[in-house]
Amino acid sequence: MNDELGDQTLRGAASELEDVREFLRSSLPFHELDSAALDEAVRALRIAYHRQGEHFDENAAKDGLRILRSGAVDIRDGDNKLLDRLGEGESFHIGGLNAERGAVRALVIEDALIYRLPDTAYYALRRGNRSFDRYFSSQRSRRLRRAARVDGAPNAMLAPVRSVMTRDLLTAPEHASVHQVAVAMAQRRVSSVFVLDDDGELSGIVTDRDLRTRVLAQARDIRCAVKDVMTPDPQTIDVNDSLFATTLRMTQHRFHHLPVLEEGRLVGIVTTSDLILARRDDPVFLVQHVSRESSVDGIRDLVANMAELMAHWVSSGMNAQQVAQILTAISDAVTVRLISLAEEALGPAPAPWAWLGFGSQARAEQLLGADQDNGIVIDDRVEEGDLDWYRELAARVCDGLAACGYPYCSGGIMATTESWRQPLADWCDTVRGWTREPTSDAVMRVSIFFDIRGIYGERALAGALQAEMLEQAGRNTIFQAALAAGALASTPPLGIFRRFVVDRDGEHRDSLDIKKRGVLPITEIVRLHALAHGIVAVNTQERLNALGADGHMAMVDARNLADALHCVQRVRMRHQRDQVLAGGTPDNYINPRALPRLAREQLRDAFTIIDEAQGAVRQTFRAGMG
Repeated sequence: MNDELGDQTLRGAASELEDVREFLRSSLPFHELDSAALDEAVRALRIAYHRQGEHFDENAAKDGLRILRSGAVDIRDGDNKLLDRLGEGESFHIGGLNAERGAVRALVIEDALIYRLPDTAYYALRRGNRSFDRYFSSQRSRRLRRAARVDGAPNAMLAPVRSVMTRDLLTAPEHASVHQVAVAMAQRRVSSVFVLDDDGELSGIVTDRDLRTRVLAQARDIRCAVKDVMTPDPQTIDVNDSLFATTLRMTQHRFHHLPVLEEGRLVGIVTTSDLILARRDDPVFLVQHVSRESSVDGIRDLVANMAELMAHWVSSGMNAQQVAQILTAISDAVTVRLISLAEEALGPAPAPWAWLGFGSQARAEQLLGADQDNGIVIDDRVEEGDLDWYRELAARVCDGLAACGYPYCSGGIMATTESWRQPLADWCDTVRGWTREPTSDAVMRVSIFFDIRGIYGERALAGALQAEMLEQAGRNTIFQAALAAGALASTPPLGIFRRFVVDRDGEHRDSLDIKKRGVLPITEIVRLHALAHGIVAVNTQERLNALGADGHMAMVDARNLADALHCVQRVRMRHQRDQVLAGGTPDNYINPRALPRLAREQLRDAFTIIDEAQGAVRQTFRAGMG
């Protein structure tokens, strides 16, 4: 291949070389080098300009490591399949790629200025710097492995449920007797039967468990109609839905059987056994193992490698929404099992109650590092002397969650705090107090509490509390204005000419808090609109869908906010993945200069959308309030 500039050593004023040095320091994995090693790398660099259409192949295998200063490069295999697309700050070594994949070539798709680190200097840096070497050895080309993995967990889990479902179904009419159905189930050796109405439509399902609990345990006449003991209108899954969606539905609701429909007609059934056989090694089944553990230590050991699992899922191609759903499902499972263990020790509850999840757990948007945000709502009929039972249960569960890697909430928003462990009527009085006097402290609490979901127990109590919250917030414009002030408090980190605004000193120098400046503004904006319009959904994407469908928000604005959220979460998740793989502790501080060019541009677009959405909030909810 030819180049326009020729391959030249770097020359120039000290300020220009310092610019190159800073560029390298903000690029992976050069940030791992100490100052002396970084200076060696800068002195060894050569520079060349490459036109669109030029390529690097096996003839360039020993030319060294290439770092993109500008432009873009596609990495393709021998069949011209796209393996990865690289932008500013990213690097590749054709020899290393060929060793892993064979016949790999790099195609310049956008005029590129490329720094080249010759092999002599490249391998010297690898020999002298363990972290630098690890990036190109055990962890090198992670993106290529992700793109090439066709048999990995997420690809298999994205297969349609039709690929594992059972089509040989046992059905019965509504008027069939329980005895007839039980005989048929025994003869066919199946654990469920589908009940059809006169039009052949799915009416209900009867399982072995139904026969035990609704017939034998209640000493019912086996000649009664199966319609009287079935589970009516069961939840279903579409034949084209993925194994991932099916698994998530079944684990969240503890289903063991799920009817499969095609164009509204029953065509099959999927069971937990089907899914286990399909992906017996998939991490999502961690949820099922958690439910079987008999001790806090056992649960802790099961979830001890959660960070490594998350890194694996991300590297395998799962998107941020899917990873967050799975992490939340695991968090729910841990919570439910800890509650069950506490109940076994304490005995039955004195009165109906529900365990509440708030914040990101309620929204099913948890990533790594989420702390506890929970509470308990109790039936108003509870006796004063029985409240100690709930106090003891809360202590056991919150301590168990902390032992399993879910830190205590620094603000005390946990069921162990008496204010967040009270009867429904007291909860409702608290909510009314917030809306009557929307102090800054109340607004802070609302930002957590108004994202609410029943995790365990009488979910009707959680629903009643949410209904009170929606009613109070929906009719109080002053309270909405106070919420809007909270939604506007954290602005996107963009300055003039859309440049990123980062911390200039301190522990997080040159970084920005992507959770505080990106995720939270979106969730707060969407929550505000949802509360103002009585939207019951809690998940941010579901709230946006409902706001757009009901005409409370322009569809294009809802989609833009959804895209912005997914972009920000994707960058956040990949940042945490890289920290885990490097042996560090995941956080939310992003150095924009360390991102690939395309990711930086997408992040700028996301922050611009947030800024525009905050402008709309200011016009709608803060007009005239200063």
